[in-house]
Amino acid sequence: MMTIRNLERQWNAKRYPKLLAELLEARPEAGFEFEPHASQAARVAALLLIRLEELDQSHVPLADTLLRTLVAMQDADGGWGDPAVTALCLRALFCNHGAGVTIDRGLAYLANLQQPGGIWPAAPFRRMPADPLTSAFILAQLGRQPRFELAVRLDDADEWFAQHRPSIGAEAVRAWDRARARCAAVAQSGEPAMLS
Repeated sequence: MMTIRNLERQWNAKRYPKLLAELLEARPEAGFEFEPHASQAARVAALLLIRLEELDQSHVPLADTLLRTLVAMQDADGGWGDPAVTALCLRALFCNHGAGVTIDRGLAYLANLQQPGGIWPAAPFRRMPADPLTSAFILAQLGRQPRFELAVRLDDADEWFAQHRPSIGAEAVRAWDRARARCAAVAQSGEPAMLS
């Protein structure tokens, strides 16, 4: 078990690969393969913030450091390198009811990348092919957030997955099912659910 002090030491020493491996252990995010160019520091900062929130430790000084890091790492286009990392960073920023221009810009980035069919590409270019795995990851990270629901077309994404389920492959179907299950669990807990 990692202590907050140990997490902070590793963060300050920039031991991102080790931290990432430890943070992803036994998490649904572990199965997702990020683009090779994706910022490891942004992923680690986001996962650390999410973990601190889960442990009710978002008040520790490390959380402020991670928050400032994510805000500073946001690209001029509003994202954090690609759609999947952007979704993870936004989820971290939503911890403790986060709000602000950084989140607004991130949501606009994802809304602009959403393709007419309703899903997202893996790369930060709308003209790239749609990617069911990336889309399922984005929906699993943010599908329960009311501000995300207002920013994107969730019904279109849901419909796309329903129509293409037989042709998208077993891995994408499992990822989509996990995203839907997460949203359903949130609905049962009394929070707003986004996907039917």
